[in-house]
Amino acid sequence: MDIDLARTFLEVVRGGSFVAAADRLHLTQTAVSARIRALEDQLGRRLFVRNKAGARLTPAGERFQPDAIALMQLWERACQRVALPPGRADAVGVGGEPSLWSPLLADLLIWMRRECPEIAFRAEVDTPGRLLRSVRDGSLDLAVLYGPPPQPDLAVELLAEERLVMVTTHATGALDPDAYVHVDWGPAFTASQRAAFPDLANPAVSISLGPLALAYLLAVGGTGYFRSKAVAPHLADGRLRRVAQAPEFSHSVHAVYSTRSEAGLVDRVRVGLRACAA
Repeated sequence: MDIDLARTFLEVVRGGSFVAAADRLHLTQTAVSARIRALEDQLGRRLFVRNKAGARLTPAGERFQPDAIALMQLWERACQRVALPPGRADAVGVGGEPSLWSPLLADLLIWMRRECPEIAFRAEVDTPGRLLRSVRDGSLDLAVLYGPPPQPDLAVELLAEERLVMVTTHATGALDPDAYVHVDWGPAFTASQRAAFPDLANPAVSISLGPLALAYLLAVGGTGYFRSKAVAPHLADGRLRRVAQAPEFSHSVHAVYSTRSEAGLVDRVRVGLRACAA
């Protein structure tokens, strides 16, 4: 089977339509349709039902989906092994959300260099959705994420319990709604924050990256929610204060990897992550 056929099939599934798949693959819709027809001819079964809303899987398509994922993972692993640099016995790809690279995954890079020098290491920073897709299709072996949603064929392991706390530069430690900075810690946090503070639903400043938001807050002042470990030094030196009676929110760190991945290699990375998280 042409590997591009399996890749196109999975893109149609993820995008929910041939149009979305064509856009992601940089192909015409006609080319995507031709690939799916070729795949259906090889399998002898219809895989999609197309309608105005897009495309949905037939029962045969649903049965083929896990095999298509496994095929892509096997192909990605084969490509990585063929391209191994001299002196390396294997290769691993790890991704993480932007705010997790300092210090967790930066420490992992150092740990891998010290403990697993024979393994080539590739690190990527991306959005949670793209990281999950990369783990599913095998282009990444593992991703480190905050609160990942349940995914078929993906294992989720808790690495660290993180707390988000409200801090302020205000001398009295009081919440100033006009100086509130919203940090995008994900949909679960946003929903919890809006339930606890309805008046903060439309802040003047909203920042998607925690370290950037913290630097902004320390420079110009204000109030916001941040990881407890990140603000601990600034609480200790008096630059920040906890807002009294403000609720804390859970923001735990998880490792996500395919249940179909090679256990030995991924297990070594998981050992390193647990050591760094501790």
